[in-house]
Amino acid sequence: MPAMNLQPALHTEKILAHSSSLVQTMSLELVAQTGSTNSDLLTRCPVLRIPTMLLAESQTAGRGRAGRSWLSEAGSSLTFSVAWPFELAPQALLGLPLAVGVALAHALRSLNVVVQLKWPNDLLKNGKKLAGVLVETAVHDHITWAVVGIGLNLLMPSELESQIGQPVADATWLAQMDRNQLVAVLLNHLADSLDRFNRAGLTPFVQSWNELHAYAGQRINVVDQGKIIQQGVALGVNSQGCLLLQDEHGLVNPIMVGDISLRLE
Repeated sequence: MPAMNLQPALHTEKILAHSSSLVQTMSLELVAQTGSTNSDLLTRCPVLRIPTMLLAESQTAGRGRAGRSWLSEAGSSLTFSVAWPFELAPQALLGLPLAVGVALAHALRSLNVVVQLKWPNDLLKNGKKLAGVLVETAVHDHITWAVVGIGLNLLMPSELESQIGQPVADATWLAQMDRNQLVAVLLNHLADSLDRFNRAGLTPFVQSWNELHAYAGQRINVVDQGKIIQQGVALGVNSQGCLLLQDEHGLVNPIMVGDISLRLE
């Protein structure tokens, strides 16, 4: 679906007025509607020259992890993607969703919204999903582009929640903010973390992630296609981005990122 001009509310100049020097080197683009900001940027990676943010007021084909749909309504959420070039091979970016989670959690906590992290790519508020992260990669001219998609609930109409089919959280305080300032705060933290990951990988983020771990010390089920494949106590993550799960015999098993889900027992 072709992009349309964004209705007055969000403006790149106003976002940049609240932005860090690093964000000011990026290209910021705003559209009223598109299918998927991640898909749009992935298609454009061969011609991108600098980090680029694409924010859509509404996405008609928003996606989450493993191809799941991300449902949202215009004005009730923030949905945007950032394309960032890395001097790393795609496999070196496996832990990037965790670093992005830390960046977003710190941004939201700076705005008095207390969140925790659920491995590998969700932010929880009061135990319910407030935001999700989707990272996809494309390689062009020996540069690995990571397209980082963010979906953040601001308001959650009951009709939309019923369509989603699971408990979700919103952040009414953020919905009352100047959205230009809100986007700038999120981008400031995100750009800084993407730049740091490019230089040092996941290691600088591991301690912060574990401090924000929603399921730390709790028994969980690891679910694949509706079936429990492992059970144990969630300990945290390691420097490779694996979730460490302690079984009933005291053995610690690393869980790799994949098409799996975590559930509290």
